[in-house]
Amino acid sequence: MRRTTRTDPAKPRAPRRPRPEPSPAQRALSLLVRREHSRPELTRKLVARGVAEADAAEAVARMAEAGWQDDQRFACSVARSRAASGYGPAWIRAELGSHGIGEGMIDLAFAALAEAGEDDWEERARDLVARRFGDRMDTLAGKRKAADFLYRRGFDGDCVRSVVRG
Repeated sequence: MRRTTRTDPAKPRAPRRPRPEPSPAQRALSLLVRREHSRPELTRKLVARGVAEADAAEAVARMAEAGWQDDQRFACSVARSRAASGYGPAWIRAELGSHGIGEGMIDLAFAALAEAGEDDWEERARDLVARRFGDRMDTLAGKRKAADFLYRRGFDGDCVRSVVRG
């Protein structure tokens, strides 16, 4: 037996009112609730969703004023996350640059990593190689693969040589 909530089947339902279109600030906030965004990235996403560029820039400025959007917080978050995932400083700098973060803000993110003691790149590379390659580091081919892997991950030459030779 199926129950219905309507009492009179002949009476038509009232049409639903359409939801109002969200404002640019509401759209920006909904994006920021999910994860941090840089200013250029947030502006680009709003424009891609049909918001006029001037309105998008205004909405992003309002989010920054209210403390919902902060490029420094975004840069520190990305740097910490990528360093913990086994990426080196060159990779992290390139990624932050691709998000539209300026060199000064990138330097502040690396300073925050150093302050937290998370900038021992050689130790991070050594742990990464030990996990990834283990006992294959005895052969020349294994060392070469480990070095190539570290270069692709954004570690510099001195760090790679130290880890592979050590």
